[in-house]
Order: sequence, then C-alpha cells, then structure tokens
Amino acid sequence: MKQWAHVSAVASTGNLTPMASRPSAAKKQPAKKAAAPAKGPAKKAAAKKAPAKKAPAKKAAAKKPVPKPAPNPTGGVYRLVRAVWLGLAHAVGAVFRGIGQGAKNLDPAHRKDGVALLLLGLALIVAAGTWSNLRGPVGDLVETLVTGAFGRLDLLVPILLAVIAVRFIRHPEKPEANGRIVIGLSALVIGVLGQVHIACGSPARSDGMQAIRDAGGLIGWSAATPLTYTMGEMLAVPLLVLLTVFGLLVVTATPVNAIPQRLRLLGVKLGVLHDPEEFSDDDERYDEQWREALPPRGRRRGSAPEDYDPDGAEQEALSRRRGRPRRSAVPQPDLGRPMDAVDVAAAAAAALDGAVLHGMPPSPIVADLTQGVSVGGREETTPTPTPVPAARLKQERLKAEVADLTKPAPEAPADLPPRAEQLQLSGDITYSLPSLDLLARGGPGKARSAANDAVVASLTNVFSEFKVDAAVTGFTRGPTVTRYEVELGPAVKVERITALTKNIAYAVASPDVRIISPIPGKSAVGIEIPNTDREMVNLGDVLRLAAAAEDDHPMLVALGKDVEGGYVMANLAKMPHVLVAGATGSGKSSCINCLITSIMVRATPEDVRMVLVDPKRVELTAYEGIPHLITPIITNPKRAAEALQWVVREMDLRYDDLAAYGFRHIDDFNQAIRDGKVKSPEGSERELQPYPYLLVIVDELADLMMVAPRDVEDAIVRITQLARAAGIHLVLATQRPSVDVVTGLIKANVPSRLAFATSSLADSRVILDQPGAEKLIGKGDGLFLPMGANKPTRMQGAFVTEEEVAAVVQHCKDQMAPVFRDDVTVGTKQKKEIDEDIGDDLDLLCQAAELVVSTQFGSTSMLQRKLRVGFAKAGRLMDLMESRNIVGPSEGSKARDVLVKPDELDGVLAQIRGEA
Repeated sequence: MKQWAHVSAVASTGNLTPMASRPSAAKKQPAKKAAAPAKGPAKKAAAKKAPAKKAPAKKAAAKKPVPKPAPNPTGGVYRLVRAVWLGLAHAVGAVFRGIGQGAKNLDPAHRKDGVALLLLGLALIVAAGTWSNLRGPVGDLVETLVTGAFGRLDLLVPILLAVIAVRFIRHPEKPEANGRIVIGLSALVIGVLGQVHIACGSPARSDGMQAIRDAGGLIGWSAATPLTYTMGEMLAVPLLVLLTVFGLLVVTATPVNAIPQRLRLLGVKLGVLHDPEEFSDDDERYDEQWREALPPRGRRRGSAPEDYDPDGAEQEALSRRRGRPRRSAVPQPDLGRPMDAVDVAAAAAAALDGAVLHGMPPSPIVADLTQGVSVGGREETTPTPTPVPAARLKQERLKAEVADLTKPAPEAPADLPPRAEQLQLSGDITYSLPSLDLLARGGPGKARSAANDAVVASLTNVFSEFKVDAAVTGFTRGPTVTRYEVELGPAVKVERITALTKNIAYAVASPDVRIISPIPGKSAVGIEIPNTDREMVNLGDVLRLAAAAEDDHPMLVALGKDVEGGYVMANLAKMPHVLVAGATGSGKSSCINCLITSIMVRATPEDVRMVLVDPKRVELTAYEGIPHLITPIITNPKRAAEALQWVVREMDLRYDDLAAYGFRHIDDFNQAIRDGKVKSPEGSERELQPYPYLLVIVDELADLMMVAPRDVEDAIVRITQLARAAGIHLVLATQRPSVDVVTGLIKANVPSRLAFATSSLADSRVILDQPGAEKLIGKGDGLFLPMGANKPTRMQGAFVTEEEVAAVVQHCKDQMAPVFRDDVTVGTKQKKEIDEDIGDDLDLLCQAAELVVSTQFGSTSMLQRKLRVGFAKAGRLMDLMESRNIVGPSEGSKARDVLVKPDELDGVLAQIRGEA
C-alpha cells in the first residue's frame, strides 16, 4: 500500500509522464529515489535521520522492487491528438510554402498582372454590392465592410479599385511609385470622408450605425470626431482640407512650387490658354533665314541631302517622343552676322567630347558639323573615332530613330560620291558594297528577368550561411552570362569569396561559375553565371553600330556582344594577328564566318584581298568565287604551305618598295600614291598601284602542322614577325590547341587571342596563358584577349546564318568576277614525263608504295635497302610513284615529300593495280 501511495503521489505532482516514457529507468532505480527530493526543513531532518536507517532501507529496497505503473488512457489520447494536429499543421504549412515559393519564382510582370486582375474582380464585387442590391452573404459582407467604412462615398470605391488595377496593367515597370500612391490615396480618403462626416452633422455612435453609414462611415467618424472634440469644427474643417490637398499632391507627384506650371499646362491642353513657347510665323521665317546663312557642309557616306535640316530633325524627333511642339534648342544668332566656322567647330567638338565621355560614338550630325571646317587657312578633318564596345541599347534606339528621320531619298548610282556607296576600280568597273539590309536584325536584349532575381537571392543566402560580410550590389546581364557585382565588408578577404566557388555553383545549380576578383575598374568581385534564357547576337546589329559610328576602316570586323551588353568590334590591322581556338562545337567556325562576312560587307576587292585555307574542304566552300580571293580556296595542305611561302615573298616585295620610297607603313605608301607624291623612277615601265590589305585565314592549323610542320611554322613565324607594316594579317584557327600545334614561336608572335570553350585547363593555358576557357559554356561563349590587354573580355560571339552568307556572297559575285594570281600555289619544279608502262614490276611497285606511304619517307636508298634492289631499279620505282602523285619531285639529296596519307594507301594500291 505504501508503494501505491507513493506512485499516486508522484502522479499528482505531474511526473508520471516522464517516467512512463522511460520504464527501464524506473525498474533500475530504487523506490525512494523515485520520490521527489525534499526541500527546506524537511530536507535537513531527513539528512539527520539518514545515517541511522541507511542499511535497513537499502536492504528493504533490494527485496521489494517497484511495480510497473498502471497505463494511463488519458496520456495516450493526448499523444494521439497531438501527433494528428502536428501532422495537419506540417501538411498545411508545406502547401502554403510551396505556393509562396512558386509565387516567388513567378515573373514580376505576371505577379503584377495577377494583383491587377484581383483588384478588378474586387471592383466588380463591390460595384455589385453598392451600385445594385446584391443579395446573399457576399452582399451583406460588402455592405458591412465597404458601406460601413466609407459611408456615403461607397459608390466611389469600385472606381478607385478599377483605376489602381488599370495602373498596374499599364505601368508594371514602376513599382517604386506604389508606396507614394498608397500614402497619397490614404490621406485623400481620410480628408474627404472627415469633411463629409462633419457636413452630415457629425453623428456619434449613440445615434446608431445607420447614421454613421449615412455620413462619412467609420473612417470619417474616426478622422473627424477627435478633431471636433478637441478644437471644434471651425479648425477641424481647414485641417481636413489641408490633408486632402496633401493627398492630391502626393498622388499626382506635384510639388507645391510646380502647381502654377501644372495648371498652365492643363489650360493649354484644354484649349483655354495659349502656349507662349509655341513657334509663330515670324519665328519660322527667322529660323529659315538663319539656316540659310550657315556655310554649306560636305556630304559624307549615308548623309542627308543638302536641303535637309539635321538640327531641326533631331529636335523634332525628341519633341515627338515628349509629345510637345518643336522648339529651338540653341539661341538664335544675329541675322546680320553669319555663324563663324570656328563657332561651328567648337560646338561640334563639345558635342563630340560629350558623346565619347558617355561611352557612345558621335552621331552623324555631329560628325558632319566638323567635316571640312577650315581653321587658320587650313582644312581640318575630324578623325573617325573607334566605336566604343559598351554602347547602350537606349542610346542606340534614339540614334536609330533620328537616322530614320534623316534617311535620304534614293538617288541614281551615278550621283553618288566615289567613296560613299561605290568604288571605282581599275578601268570602268564599278563596285557597290552589300547593303546591311541583307543581314537580319535582332530584338532588344533583356536587362533583367526572374532568373536573375533568383540567383541574387541564392548568392545572398550563401553569404549569410557561411557568415561572409558581402552583398550583391547589382548585376549586368549579357546575352549568355550575367555578371553579379559583390561588394565586401570591411576587413573581409577576397579569398573568402573565391573559396566559395563550388558552394555558389551548387546554390545556383550551374557548374560553369567564373569568379573575377576584382572587376577591372571597380572595387567589387564579379561572379559570372550563365543565363538560363540565352539570347542570340546577330552580325547585322554589330555592323550597323559600326556604320552609325562612321568608322569605314575596311579591316574592322564584328565579334559579338560582351557581358555588359555592349557590342565588341576589332580592327584586324591593329591586332595585328589573331589566334582563334576552341573545341568542336564551341563556335569557332561561326566566328570565322562572321570575320569573312564583315570583310565582304565593309571592304571592296581593292581594299582587302584574302587567302582562304580550308583543309576540311567543307567549311569555306560558300565563299568560292568571291572577288576578294587572290587564289581559289586551298584545301590541300601541301598547297597551303606553298601559299604561305608566297605570302612571305609578297611581304618581302612590299618591304622593298617601302624601303625604296622611304615609308614605314603601307597606309602611308598607299596615301602617297593616291595623292600623286610617289612616281616610278625614270626609264621604269612599272605603274605604281596601292597595295591592298592581305588577309590570310587558316581554318585548321593542326592539319597543316601534321603534313608540313617545319615549312608551315617557318612561314607563319616570318609573317607574324614582319608583316604588320606590310598590311598582311593572319587569322589562325584550330580545334586542337596543343603545344605541338600552337608552338612557342607561333604564340610569341600572335599577340591577340580569341578562346572558345576548351576541354581542359591545359588547352586554356596554351591559348590564353591563363585559365578560364575551360569554364565556358560553348555555342559562341568566348574570351577575347586583344593585344595589350591584361585580362580577357568575356563575350558572346556573333552569329550569321547560311542564308545571310549566301545573299552577301551572291551580291559580291554579281558585282565583280575574281581575278586570281597564278604564282600562289605553283611548285618550284615541273613533274617528269615518265613511261606509265609498269611491266613486270607491279608487285615491286606496290611494295615500294606501301613502304613509302606507311613510313612517310620517300628515299631511293631506303628502297635499295628494304627491297634489296639496285640503284637503277629503285630510281625507276621512285619515278613511277612520282608520276602517280605518291611522292613529290626530286629536291637534290633531300628525301622526297610523300603526298599520300597512310589512310589513303588502299586506294593508291587499287589505282596501281588498275582496280575499280
């Protein structure tokens, strides 16, 4: 009985549930240890009595163990109810979290449209409840909430909700104004309802809820009652009026000092007032006379007709965008004093400085102002500025609109200037450049998307989890990747960010994460992450920017668009040679197509001649027959080596002329010939002609280095070392950037590099001398390292379709037929006429051919040793193989070149045996 009494006492103190959850502990412990410890005097008394009864107590506890407590059904029901409740709570929470996560990943525009449609639905419900007699629970709820809160003005609540919904639909890109509008509407509603409440007699709560509804509602009652109770109606009404005016000014974003101007503009729109700034007839005649007094300007390529007013057109375009009438933007000079040329030049120079300062090339209007301005008795010509790659899309659109307004009417080809749209070649040949309309236009690039916002949230979460004091301060979105700018807190090492590369890649679910520390020109770390929604970069858009900048250099080519959204162009004459490398499918062939198409669109055959080497035989066949070629497209690696040797000889001839006439660059020599300052020596029948730029494009360097490595490397090294001043430039492309293909001598003399995605870090170091190319994502994603740059620029290569290439090639073929040089790929010695009658030597000739082709070594002494024949027989076998294009001609004591690869041996043997 004592034990059960003790268990009941423990249960009454609330300790039954812990002991029930640990039955094994209850079995091991004695009965007295299960009791609650005594406190206060009871504890001291127990301590005094403990020594006398210590042994008997332990003995009794050992004989009588504590029985198991009886099961409590109330505790089991409690645990069951608790488990069911927690399960339901977790399930409901997971559903709502999933909905919230889905709404978070939703595009911001869709979220705003959803809010707008919800407000429209509420407006319809409130209108049905206030404007008509809606029955049912919804009607009662609308009457209780809307009519009870707004009183007599409940009829305006649906209109207010509809106006807010329409604003969300029309202007989803202006979320920053939502807070201002909420504050303004709140002040406006409170002020108006407070005045309505006072005007209706200020009913109190004792008058009943219906009386408050017939006045300003609960909002008007809560706004007006404290004011009338504390200061009376005489002061409460002016204060509420001021609150109403404040809300109206906040909603319309009108400062107090701008109220007269806004009222004047409102009167002009309503036709009540007359605009004093509008042009009158006298002002129009005055403006025309001033325009006629300006000195005439020379026309340039793509310029407007002489009677065209560029300043007025630009102002008209801007005024159309603002919805206001055109006004003069410059002060009018005195009619008796024509504008001085120095003033024109100063104004144009100021505009030019502003354009360059803001990262944009000057417009054609500004360039025309400085064309042919005479200062101090000599004519000054403004040099054409180099296009800035980081040109922004908004400025390009404005320039395109102005260019559309300034587009001249079509004229006959005979009226065009010589260098504007056509070029006079030798004789009476007229060559016109292809139009940029043959190249497709691309859409505007995105500046932000929901995927970018999700990446920013992921980066912020990673920094907070690893306790790094860093924050994402912004990002610049490119067509392929987005660069996120991360600023570090004080005393935070940059290595803390670079060490999180794998964690960042895991958080954003992309293995191709590249960290730049720091971003050039900024105190921030850049994290480049690929976009899930990539964009296409069209070649036509890049070339149109170059045409808008009026840079007419024939060697300017389009490359693509960088991470900041600016177009990337390069002048091959300044590079002066470039190495393009990347794995298969990385975009190397598309880059070569863009280079050749850019040359065809911007240069005539008199400006640029090309030598195309295509060992793969199918990459450059679309350009066969264009007038820019100096020789047919070369597909044989042996002929390619001969063409490179011819380029070396051409370079030597050009340097001979430069040294003879005392010039350091081919551009100076050509300009002197065009000006007539250079003439042939007396008695010489040679007619001096300007040298064109010579562009040599090798599509696969690895194939050339396999066949004739020594000759190809020597020719490339000589060209890259000396040919810059001679106007000869080299483009080397390969998909195998290994050290045996891109040797140290070639790398040392090719300063500009363009790397696409590679398969290994070693290949990236061969191309760029640094890592980075192995993390590119392919399909045109590349790193451009021009001569003189420290760090490469990431860009998305431009793309041109086969249809666009075919259209440009067909235009060039229609203009002019190609004129080939006969001495480019001709060997040094002619082949011998050998008797083709083999006779009884068929088997011996097959053995000799198999031996020579398999070893790639053509030597008469080797045939003597291996076949055990005499010198005469071995020489005859060698002559027979030469007549069948198996080996090359004899070059003295050197071994003959083998013209057949080992994989072509079966076909050669079948040809020797006369088999089909």
